[in-house]
Amino acid sequence: MDVKSDVHILSNSCPECNGKVIPIEEKGEIVCCQCGLVINERILDIAHSGKRAFTKQEKAKRERTGSPISILLPDMGLSTVIDKSSIKSPDLKRAAKWNSRMTWDKRNMLIATTELKRIASNLNLPSHVKKAAIKLYIRAFKKKLLRGRSINGMVAACLYFCCRERKIPRTLQEILEETSISAKNVRRCYRTLIRELNLKAPCTDPISLIPRFIAELGLDTEAEKITIKILKAYTSNFSISGKDPKGLCAGSLYLVCKVKNKKTSQKEIANLIGVTEVTLRSRYKEIIKKLNIKI
Repeated sequence: MDVKSDVHILSNSCPECNGKVIPIEEKGEIVCCQCGLVINERILDIAHSGKRAFTKQEKAKRERTGSPISILLPDMGLSTVIDKSSIKSPDLKRAAKWNSRMTWDKRNMLIATTELKRIASNLNLPSHVKKAAIKLYIRAFKKKLLRGRSINGMVAACLYFCCRERKIPRTLQEILEETSISAKNVRRCYRTLIRELNLKAPCTDPISLIPRFIAELGLDTEAEKITIKILKAYTSNFSISGKDPKGLCAGSLYLVCKVKNKKTSQKEIANLIGVTEVTLRSRYKEIIKKLNIKI
């Protein structure tokens, strides 16, 4: 806006017809009441500041509209709670009592969102993974896949699928450690999601797990580069379907430790990654054989 129009706004006159200018607070605009010209728009709302209120009009101006709508809140955060303390009519008290009784659908979503946010916060998962997981859970709930299955188990399965789909380096074992549900139950829920919702099960990239394991083992960046190079050569030339990505990580890390003469035992690597020593040795021998690596 030019200086001329700014002067007209300060003088409460229209720059076109010199008519009276009125502010529209709902839209954040300043409009001429005579010709309808929009003189200014997107004005900052300074009336709803955090200043103190003394009169009834000032208190009304300080009213807020509440927190933003989020899918991670039950009922999208739009549910209403009736305050019972100021009710005197018996009919309204009866209505408030019935309003406090949640249906099974709402109770189910409340339990699921609480458990999902707890696991996600413990694993430091980003918000887009949490939103995708709750959307997947809602799809499963609407298709009645929760019958005879645990809510916590289905939540863990949804989180694990979204982590794999978005290539977040979190394994199933890490999610199981944050829940009280057995691994068999979670795997059963995961297979049900894949089958009933026609989802394509994504493969976990073992390369995405390497930086975390390298840091926990205390190895340097050179060891990380060599490990990633070995895994890239293996995954680009051979199929990894049906193989645990953690096993490939364990075998490649043990190979790098032997090449760099790092005194790290098989048991230490296997316990850190979460695989058995037999799996580590099998993947280690397989990588050496297929890539023709001489030690």
